[in-house]
Amino acid sequence: MSINATLIVQMIVFLILVGFTMKFVWPPIVKALDDRAQKIADGLSAADRAKAELAAANRRVEEQLSAARDDAGKRLADAERLAHSMIEEAKARANEEGVKIVASARAEAEQESIKAREALRDDVAALAVKGAEAILRREVSVAVHADLLQRLKVEL
Repeated sequence: MSINATLIVQMIVFLILVGFTMKFVWPPIVKALDDRAQKIADGLSAADRAKAELAAANRRVEEQLSAARDDAGKRLADAERLAHSMIEEAKARANEEGVKIVASARAEAEQESIKAREALRDDVAALAVKGAEAILRREVSVAVHADLLQRLKVEL
């Protein structure tokens, strides 16, 4: 055979191979590639949706954390106000109790002072009566009176 006939036969075989490939081999390959492209596109869209959902979830978490922080801050402020008011109330009650105790102590000291004065008056009156009795029993004399008055001074 000549080169031309061989070349023509080879071209016919090549065209049969191309036709067979285009008819039986190429459609499954194209279908597989299209399926793969679809899967990749679905995966990318799922990844985008997941990113959007993650961003939304992060926003919700941040909002909830912010709300929780605000709530905790409010509760802490309320607790501090309550503690402060309880402290102020306790101080007021302690101050009132202190005033009552001081007033009671002053009244008691005043009563003790009055009792001591009365006892001292009774003692002075008794001593005065005793001195007067002693003076009246003795003769009236300046030296004797001076001596008696000196003893009364010592006893007082």
